[in-house]
Amino acid sequence: MVNHLPCVLADPQDAAGREALGLATDLGGYAIMIGGTNGAHLTSFSLVDVLSHGRACGMLNPYWTVFFAPAIQQPLRMIGRIYRDAGYTAADVDRLSGRDLGVAVAEAMIAFEQDAGFPTRLADVPGFTADHIARALAAAKNPQLKSKLENMPVAMTADMVDAYMGPVLEAAATGDLDLIRNTN
Repeated sequence: MVNHLPCVLADPQDAAGREALGLATDLGGYAIMIGGTNGAHLTSFSLVDVLSHGRACGMLNPYWTVFFAPAIQQPLRMIGRIYRDAGYTAADVDRLSGRDLGVAVAEAMIAFEQDAGFPTRLADVPGFTADHIARALAAAKNPQLKSKLENMPVAMTADMVDAYMGPVLEAAATGDLDLIRNTN
């Protein structure tokens, strides 16, 4: 995705790039089937009136990356290397850990989104309002979604939604990664 999306955006007829993007979507599907989804997926449904589900997930992923960082350091280093090799960060992701690693990878993800011409903050999305955040927080507290909260890399309960999910969504609205609170 990181290496081929810019090529396909520059030349929509790039067959090799389009095939690579198709394979990336297949891998995403496998990841969901094997490991489940996370906070970006869960909260994206409250944004479908202003963003497609996929764009919402993509935009929210950097912010959730910072929140999940202490629990997913090895995968973040691998992803960070991909972004570094593609020129989206100069951070030495192999020497970073915890939140610092998450911030470095999130900043690289945001740089990639900017390069692709995608919005990087909810505030940049036409029609977005604070009501979208309130809707996402209310939906996450629905008892039917308890398993979704528990399956995230940093498990949450409904009682934690306002304290932790709220700041993630506020950060996504403003672009301010410093707003995100980690549980540890």
